[in-house]
Amino acid sequence: MSEVKLRNRHLFLSGGLAADAFGDATQVYVVYYAQNHALLLAPSDDALFPTMHKAGMQMLKTRNLQGDRSISLEEILIDHDLDDSDRDLPYTYQSGLRILHIHL
Repeated sequence: MSEVKLRNRHLFLSGGLAADAFGDATQVYVVYYAQNHALLLAPSDDALFPTMHKAGMQMLKTRNLQGDRSISLEEILIDHDLDDSDRDLPYTYQSGLRILHIHL
């Protein structure tokens, strides 16, 4: 099972990845760079991220007892006319950095 996937216009993150990247955060900063097809996410307590990126805030919802989390990507998908088909998404994450880079 992939740790990052697009399903029903929502980004789904495995519990382990979400816990490592965002801890107990209930909101994340989200920014999409169309030229690189890069979706960047950082926890809401990251003071530096919003100074470096024009990011919006999204609710990070817990989906199940395993701690899987999701956020809605509907607005980003529509605004940038992106493929909204359900699929696994490639991503990069370095433990300790707390920024998740996803290729859309």
